[in-house]
Amino acid sequence: MATSIHLDTVRKEFRTLGNTHVAVDDLSLDIPEGSFTTFVGPSGCGKTTTLRMLAGLETPTSGTVSFGDEDVTDLPPQERNVSMVFQSIALYPHMSVRENIGYGLKIHGVPKAERDERIDEAAEVLQIEAQLEKMPAELSGGQQQRVALGGAFVQDPDVLLLDEPMSDLDAKLKSDLRVEIQRLHQELDTTVVYVTHDQTEAMTMSDQVVLLRDGELAQVDPPKQLFDYPNSEYVAQFIGMPSTNVVDCAVEHRDGETVLVGPGFELSLPAGVDAPTAGRVRLGIRPQYLDVGSAGACRLSVDVEVVETLGTESVVHGRLEDGTPFDVVSDAVDDAVAGDRLDVSFDLADAFVFGEDGETILFGSERAGERSSSPAGTGGVTP
Repeated sequence: MATSIHLDTVRKEFRTLGNTHVAVDDLSLDIPEGSFTTFVGPSGCGKTTTLRMLAGLETPTSGTVSFGDEDVTDLPPQERNVSMVFQSIALYPHMSVRENIGYGLKIHGVPKAERDERIDEAAEVLQIEAQLEKMPAELSGGQQQRVALGGAFVQDPDVLLLDEPMSDLDAKLKSDLRVEIQRLHQELDTTVVYVTHDQTEAMTMSDQVVLLRDGELAQVDPPKQLFDYPNSEYVAQFIGMPSTNVVDCAVEHRDGETVLVGPGFELSLPAGVDAPTAGRVRLGIRPQYLDVGSAGACRLSVDVEVVETLGTESVVHGRLEDGTPFDVVSDAVDDAVAGDRLDVSFDLADAFVFGEDGETILFGSERAGERSSSPAGTGGVTP
């Protein structure tokens, strides 16, 4: 049955040629029982190392890992009731699909009749009933990955660990498997921990997303909370496609008002914002929140360089007058071409302001008043 997971100041160091590399840096985290939690971040951020410590394939240098009330830090994998699906599709080529799915049950001594029943149930859920007597070489890549998932599901694990299981699949198969994995999670009594570098997978599949940076926790929150209330410029730029536009602004004070002066625009901040008294800040605005034209309070011009047509909308890649890269997502730019100048606008309510340390100091004039009532997870925004 599903279990909660608790990491308490977990640290993992590796020594190579006399040098110490910190892969996971004092990570503390709670993963709720039965949840679907995704670790995401750039290569080398520590997400797979953390997953391997949950599996028992790596031992923390310090700190503890608990499943429910049990400290499992030093338990071997076979004593954790954990199943893991790896990035590479590891199937036995000389075994049929049925034998591959049931192999883990067989080595644990589960009787054949019970094995077959559980294999048939998993195959039905994964929609591979017709493939059970085939060999792996006869299957497509997506079918092979479903077989690997089936081998993990039939063991009825307390914790199911998925290490980038879709990284080698094409876009259509990824889309199909995302839906299937979510459906399977709803049917299984297990806690799922998923690792990916693909933020689309993280945002569409998860109850909560754990974003790591250089082995440290950047933010953990439900997907929408992470998107709407990033606690730093790093989070705002990592989450969301295309990435959040970020513009350097000077801070000026005029007649009791704090004004941000950017390339071709000025923006007054609401009273009470903890902005620096001088110097510079960074303004963030998501490409999806820009209006083509002058409907918003803040207006600027974008020199168009590339236009990507996505069907229902287009992505304009361009630059502001000072050369800052700037993207716009809209369904109103179908006729834009390279060399055009596009006028866009936005409201402060849809922008972020980041301090010199990269931390978020404002979520827009309207959102600033919502901060006390909006939920925030560990590493998230607090009132």
